[in-house]
Amino acid sequence: MSHPVREAVPVLARRVVPADNSCLFTSVSYVVEGGVYDPGCAPEMRNLITQIVASDPESYCEAVLGKTNREYCDWIRREESWGGAIEVSILSKFYQCEICVVDTQTVRIDRFGEDAGYSKRVLLIYDGIHYDPLERRVPGSDIPPQTIFPSSDDVVLAQALELADEARRKRQFTDVNRFALRCMVCQKGLTGQLEAREHAKETGHTNFGEV
Repeated sequence: MSHPVREAVPVLARRVVPADNSCLFTSVSYVVEGGVYDPGCAPEMRNLITQIVASDPESYCEAVLGKTNREYCDWIRREESWGGAIEVSILSKFYQCEICVVDTQTVRIDRFGEDAGYSKRVLLIYDGIHYDPLERRVPGSDIPPQTIFPSSDDVVLAQALELADEARRKRQFTDVNRFALRCMVCQKGLTGQLEAREHAKETGHTNFGEV
């Protein structure tokens, strides 16, 4: 009597990208391009954001950017500048898709472009310092990973929250409001978000734990 082969169930997983000050741009590129990893994409994406911001000084004013339009454009071009919510919002509009950022500190999802009526969504996971893309893959198969989902797919959001909760329980996050941190790679003691960011830039270490 033959036994039916159990079909592998697709799972949502983190695809780790380098901690090189451009992890947000690398992660967004990976998911919007359908799982194609392009380590050299960051300068192009920084220039894209610069062009969009410079072309619309009314929308992207100092109150929104926290800097003058020109200062912001000069700043975001620099390879050591870290992307965040402003850049995610701009890229969501450019790529015409909802970008969901899953926060492992708070176990919540910030949905950029949620009200724009986009038909597709992509997901990133964020630990307070580092972004990685999320993809749905079939374990043990050659099927390419899925990084673009219908915006009606709420199952993938629930799976993303499960991933974030698991990371939080394993303390894989950086609570920027706590002052005593330790680098889990080299065990160096650090004080606050600023020192953690500087240490991450200098060493590439991005795994911090509370002391």
